[in-house]
Amino acid sequence: MSTLTAAPTQARVAQSSGRGLSRRRKDTIAALVFLSPQLVGLAAFMVGPLVFALVLAFSDWDGFGAATFAGFGNFADVLSNPRIQRSVLNTVWFTALQVPGLMISSFVFAVLMQKAGKMTSVYRLCFVAPVVTSSVAVAAIWLWLFNPDISPLSSALRSIGIQSPDWLQDPNFVIPAFAIVAIWQGLGYQLVMFMAGLQSIGSSFLEAAELDGCSGWQKLVHVTIPLLSPTILFLSITSIIGSFQIFDYIYVFMDSNAPEAARTIVYEIVQIAFREFNFGQASALAFLLLLSLLGITALQLAVQKRWVHYAE
Repeated sequence: MSTLTAAPTQARVAQSSGRGLSRRRKDTIAALVFLSPQLVGLAAFMVGPLVFALVLAFSDWDGFGAATFAGFGNFADVLSNPRIQRSVLNTVWFTALQVPGLMISSFVFAVLMQKAGKMTSVYRLCFVAPVVTSSVAVAAIWLWLFNPDISPLSSALRSIGIQSPDWLQDPNFVIPAFAIVAIWQGLGYQLVMFMAGLQSIGSSFLEAAELDGCSGWQKLVHVTIPLLSPTILFLSITSIIGSFQIFDYIYVFMDSNAPEAARTIVYEIVQIAFREFNFGQASALAFLLLLSLLGITALQLAVQKRWVHYAE
């Protein structure tokens, strides 16, 4: 009797299991169908070019004819090129100016915006407007502002007895000029991120600090900033990656004739590839840039456990 009962039960289990597998298979096929445009785009415009650039990094190719294998020659030429070495130093100098300058200024404005009241939305709009503006348009505006002869900023400085530097011609000021433009344009994005982080801090933390007798400055240093550390980590990673990719400002300001004091890594990649038609060296430099950014990001993630605090 028990055997007769068990047989239909096993059949029903097997049948339901088969229906479950069939349903999962259909769901998988439907998911792949919906994802296929993104997967095709990812393969065609990201994975494919990345693999092609990696192949070119080990080849000699001018864009015409067949490529020849060059081994690590392109990497050796790139690393020993004094012009590229100067461009690397310029990029690091730009990063050292732009990243902390942007983060500090955006944090200060975000703290001040917490007390803006009804004008918060107006101020936020003013700060965000440069973010959604084309980088070429922003560079064109600052090209006029950096002109020592017609700039209203230069005229204002001369009226109080200060001689404005020739920002785009003086080798000592050209990288700081790029940093000023980048800070001005990127301020709104980081401001919004910091404001979101500030609003997510529970009032109980600040109230507990007040009960302990902490001043406003002590609450900022010992409560607010530690609780904002995840936001700071995210912005530091994205800012460093973005700062190493600066190109558009330089191209608008200098076109293809930028002096060595104004060149950066990505500018060199474009020049080597599309002016000198040496796609092998350009790909090698791009690949080294990728490895450098991966290393810097990995280092930031490795040390984040020491200073990043996540509120429970």
